[in-house]
Amino acid sequence: MKLVIGDKNQSSWSMRPWLVLKHFGIPFEEVLIRLGQPDSTANILAHSPSGKVPCLVTDAGDAVWESLAIMETLAELFPQHAMWPRDAAARAHARSISAEMHAGFGDLREQMSMNIQRQAFGQPLTAGALSNVKRIDKIWSNCLSAHGGPFLFGKEFGIADAMFAPVVMRFNSYAPKISDHARDYCKHITTMPEVAEWIEGARKEQ
Repeated sequence: MKLVIGDKNQSSWSMRPWLVLKHFGIPFEEVLIRLGQPDSTANILAHSPSGKVPCLVTDAGDAVWESLAIMETLAELFPQHAMWPRDAAARAHARSISAEMHAGFGDLREQMSMNIQRQAFGQPLTAGALSNVKRIDKIWSNCLSAHGGPFLFGKEFGIADAMFAPVVMRFNSYAPKISDHARDYCKHITTMPEVAEWIEGARKEQ
């Protein structure tokens, strides 16, 4: 199995399935393609029909692109791992906030792009970006209160956490005002071994 990813410093979509594979100990070959290079598109198209990263190439040779689709596929291929909550209501909630993350928060993406090497503390944000931060804070706080933490749906890391891990990287860089619940969640995600490994890789990129 191969996971084709982009630069670790900036490819937030690549980070998500990479963390799931690492956390659950699923063997895979990492294929990192540097973005913004003359041959980047051609190299990506050799693996991904969409011409974008990430892309999972299964052992059967099937290509799966889009982060959420990749993680849904992994959950089907490896049902022994609780990538989604076992409880039906919690699972529906986890899928809902994951889809919301996948499709929304455009102002946050535009103004707070993931750049692990960068620190932009105090950078002014528009009302739209601040509204996105507030909504994410509410999602996290509600989940942590309902399920007890330290992850969004209890004691186990899952796909929903992977979907929001790049937001943690953004909050680390830009330091918006967030609640204590959200701040504790950011600290917990950042200190995960898999996340620390991704951050180390990002900081080594030139």
